[in-house]
Amino acid sequence: MSDTQALIKELGLQQHPAGGTVSSIVAIKRSLTVAPRCRWKVAFQGSKKEAENDTCTDAAPRALATTIYYLLTKESPTGIILREKSVAYHMHHQGRMEYTLITSIPGQPPKIEKKVLGPENRLIVVEPGVWKFARLLPEDLKDEEKAKQGCLMTMLLVPGFSLDDHEFLTKETLEELFKGVEGGEEKIKEFEAHVWKN
Repeated sequence: MSDTQALIKELGLQQHPAGGTVSSIVAIKRSLTVAPRCRWKVAFQGSKKEAENDTCTDAAPRALATTIYYLLTKESPTGIILREKSVAYHMHHQGRMEYTLITSIPGQPPKIEKKVLGPENRLIVVEPGVWKFARLLPEDLKDEEKAKQGCLMTMLLVPGFSLDDHEFLTKETLEELFKGVEGGEEKIKEFEAHVWKN
């Protein structure tokens, strides 16, 4: 049994449709009531379209916070680009993964940042609404020992996880995000392998 297979068994991890394996460990039982939540429609750079509400749910209690294990392995080394309405704290356990963060700024090109979560940087905080995806570093996949252990982290979401607050990036949304941006076509090619295809 490989290092990552042992971890998957020990932590009860399940395959995630966005790549990697996950397990929700704790949803803080204390709850809070959040005002009506709405799925997003986004205002993109270069677009006159204003951010507006799509479908909304009634105000409802939800967990104060949720913690989730997330493991990338050499068999599943990358995730899908997504965003949440919660603040996400990514806390390192083992290995290294690179996070790409894409912040949509109305009237400006999207801001792109790359951050490594690992021994050199044990915490990455992602603000609500920022597109993100993780991948194992190419150089680590070439190293047999590093590839064998993958990368394990815990994500803390505040307030707790809600499917209504969770959105995967589609090819159409990616193209709209970089429409009219200098170098936008190159960015679309760079990221299109990581969009939601279902």
